[in-house]
Amino acid sequence: MTTKGRSKKAEPALTPQSEVEAVVASAHGDVFAVLGVHEIDQTLIARCFIPHADAVTVFTLAGKKAGELASRHEAGFFDGKLSIRKRQPIKYHARNAGGEWWVTDAYSFGPVLGPMDDYFIAEGSHLRLFDKLGAHLIDHEGASGVNFAVWAPNASRVSVVGDFNEWDGRRHAMRKRVDTGIWELFVPDIGAGRIYKFEIIGPGGKVPLKADPFALRAELRPDTGSITDHPPAHDWGDEDHRAHWKAVDPRRQPISIYEVHAGSWQRRDDGSFLSWDEMADRLIPYVVDMGFTHIEFLPITEHPYDPSWGYQTTGLYAPSARFGEPEGFARFVDGAHRAGVGVILDWVPAHFPTDAHGLSRFDGTALYEHADPRKGFHPDWNTAIYNFGRREVLAYLVNNALFWAEKYHLDGLRVDAVASMLYLDYSRKAGEWIPNEKGGRENLEAVDFLRKMNAAVYGTHPGIMTIAEESTSWPKVSHPVHEGGLGFGFKWNMGFMHDTLEYMAREPVHRKHHHNDITFGLLYAFSENFVLPLSHDEVVHGKGTLLAKMSGDDWQKFATLRAYYAFMWGYPGKKLLFMGQEFAQRREWSEERSLDWDLLGAPAHEGVRTLIRDLNRSYLARPALHARDCEGEGFEWLIADDSANSVFAWLRKAPDAPPVAVISNFTPVPRIDYSVPLPIAGKWREIMNTDAAIYGGGGAGNGGAVTAHELEGGGVAARMTLPPLATIMLEYEA
Repeated sequence: MTTKGRSKKAEPALTPQSEVEAVVASAHGDVFAVLGVHEIDQTLIARCFIPHADAVTVFTLAGKKAGELASRHEAGFFDGKLSIRKRQPIKYHARNAGGEWWVTDAYSFGPVLGPMDDYFIAEGSHLRLFDKLGAHLIDHEGASGVNFAVWAPNASRVSVVGDFNEWDGRRHAMRKRVDTGIWELFVPDIGAGRIYKFEIIGPGGKVPLKADPFALRAELRPDTGSITDHPPAHDWGDEDHRAHWKAVDPRRQPISIYEVHAGSWQRRDDGSFLSWDEMADRLIPYVVDMGFTHIEFLPITEHPYDPSWGYQTTGLYAPSARFGEPEGFARFVDGAHRAGVGVILDWVPAHFPTDAHGLSRFDGTALYEHADPRKGFHPDWNTAIYNFGRREVLAYLVNNALFWAEKYHLDGLRVDAVASMLYLDYSRKAGEWIPNEKGGRENLEAVDFLRKMNAAVYGTHPGIMTIAEESTSWPKVSHPVHEGGLGFGFKWNMGFMHDTLEYMAREPVHRKHHHNDITFGLLYAFSENFVLPLSHDEVVHGKGTLLAKMSGDDWQKFATLRAYYAFMWGYPGKKLLFMGQEFAQRREWSEERSLDWDLLGAPAHEGVRTLIRDLNRSYLARPALHARDCEGEGFEWLIADDSANSVFAWLRKAPDAPPVAVISNFTPVPRIDYSVPLPIAGKWREIMNTDAAIYGGGGAGNGGAVTAHELEGGGVAARMTLPPLATIMLEYEA
C-alpha cells in the first residue's frame, strides 16, 4: 500500500519486512547491519528510520543528489537505490505536510574507536579512557557531531536518547564492539549543551535511563541528564606553580590545608550557591591572606543529594552543576595556582549510590558492583561497592584520577574511606562477608586498585599528591608501591585527631591522668607521612564544633582552643583545618547554610582567626616547623613526663635552620619560673604565644624572649613563664 504524498515503493523490496519491523519496534540487535549505506548486487542502497517523514531524498555531504527513497513502514522506515558508486556518509532531506528538515545519517559513518582502543580496553591498561568513552565533540569523516561510547557488555541493545531525538531509542541505536562490550555511535549535527542518557535493554528487559558514567557535565539536580560538552578549554597560566611542585619533595614542604564545602563556605544574600567565579573572587584571597597553602574541597563531582556532601557521587567526571559550568572550576583552579594556592579534591572510589540513573545494575546486571551483597553492598551508607577485581571498573576509576590531574590541573586527591576498601569485613558481622582467596579479611583486589591508581597518578603527573583517609593500622599506606606500600603520598593521622581532641575535652584537673593521650602519638608519628586533620567529620552529627569540644567556661574554651591550634601547628605532620574552625565557629556545621561570618565582629573569634593566620605564616617561613614533618630527625622531646603540670615541650629542627621549641601548658594555672631544657645556650625569641592580647588572651609571657643558660651539672635550660592554657614557641637566635 502506498501512502499519498510519500515516495513510491521500489520493486522489488530492498529490505526484508522482518528487518523493518525489528527496527521500528526497537528490537533489532544490530541496526548497523540494516540502516545506513549497503551494497546489494553491486548497487549501493540506503535505509533510514526517520519518524514523521512522508518523503525522503538522499544527498551526499557535498550536496549532490543521490536518490529517492521509498516508504517501507508508516512509522518512518525508508529504503532505495543510490546513484553514487562509492560508499560514503550521506544526509537526507525529509518532508511532510508540516515542513521539511535535514538529517545526516549516523549509520553511514564508520566507527571512531579503533582496534588499539579495543586491545588496551580489553587488557584494562587504557590510560586515556576519558578521551574515548562518554560524549566527545569531534569532526568525523567530513561532519561535525558527538561520538557517544558506553560500556554495557550484557546489553542486547543500547541507544543514546536525548533532546535531539525526542528521547526515542529507535533513532540512535548504537554499534556494539563485541570484543570489549562497548557500544558507540557518532551522531552528526549536534554540538555542546545537548542533554542525553543511555537507553539500555538488559537481560531482564529495559533498565531505567542511565546517565553517562564518563559525562563531562550534568544537569542540575533534581534533573539527572548528562550534557554534551568539551573538556575545559582553559588557557592555563599556572606553569610556575606546577613547576614548583614537580621539583620539590612535598614531605619537606609546608602544607597547610583549608578544607571547604563549596556549597556552604559562603552564600549569596538570597541563600543561593556562589558560582566558581564568585568563589574565586572571595575564597582565594581569603586563603592567601590566612596563609593556607592548599584548598581541599569536599567532593564537587556531580551528586543528586545535597546532604550527602558529595560523597554519594553519580558523576565522577563532571564538576557539579550547582556552581556553574565545568569551565568555571578550571578558572578557579587556575586562579588559585596563580595565587600560589594548590587545590585538592576529595575523591570517592569507595562506594557509589544506587540511584536509578547511576551505575547501579548499569546494563541490567551487577556491572560496576558485585552481585553478592556481601561484597557489593555497603551497610554503613546503603550504597554499592565497586568491583575492584573487574579490570574495566578498575580502569574506570584509575582513569578518573588521571582525568582530574590532567584536565583540571588538580594538585592532589584525598581518597575517602580507604579503610572500608581494604577490609572485606568492614562494618560487617560474621557471615556477612566473604574471605579472600587466602582465607583472610583483606580486600586484595582493592589493594591492587589503590596501588595501580597511585602508580599511574605519580607516574604520569609528577607534582600531584594523593592522601589516604585510612583509620586503621594498615602498614605502609604512604610508602611506595615498589617497597610494598599502597603508594599514597600522605595519610590522615586519625589517631592524632581522636586522642588529642579527647584530651582537650577533659577538665584540666583530670588531664594529668591522661598524659598518654598526647605522648602516645609520637611513638608512630613517623611511621607514615601524616596529615593532621581537624576535618568536617569532627563538627557534624551532634559532635559540635571544635570550640564546643574544649572543656570549661567560655574563657577556658577559647584559651584551650588557641593552645591546641598552636600545639598542632608545632606537632610533626602537615596541617588540615575545616572551614569555620579558623574563627571558632560556635554552631555545628550544616551544608544548608553559610558559615557564621558575623562572629568575626567579636574579639574572641577574630583573635582565633588572627592566631591561625600567624601560625600558618610562621609554619611557612620556618623550615624547622615543616621541613622534617615526616622524619624523626626533625623532632626531639624536651619535656614528655610532666603529667602533674600537664606540660609538654619538644624541639622542631631542620638542617641549616634555627630550631624551634614548642611548649604547651594545658592547665589554667600559669607556671612561673618554669625550667625548660633547651639544646643551645643563648637567646630564644618568643615567636608565638597563644595568650597574647592580640589573640584574645591575658597577655602573660616572657617579654618577647628568654635566655638559656648552661647548667652546673651539664645541659642547658631556660626559666620562663608558661601562660595558662597556652602554647608558646621559641626560636633560637644565633
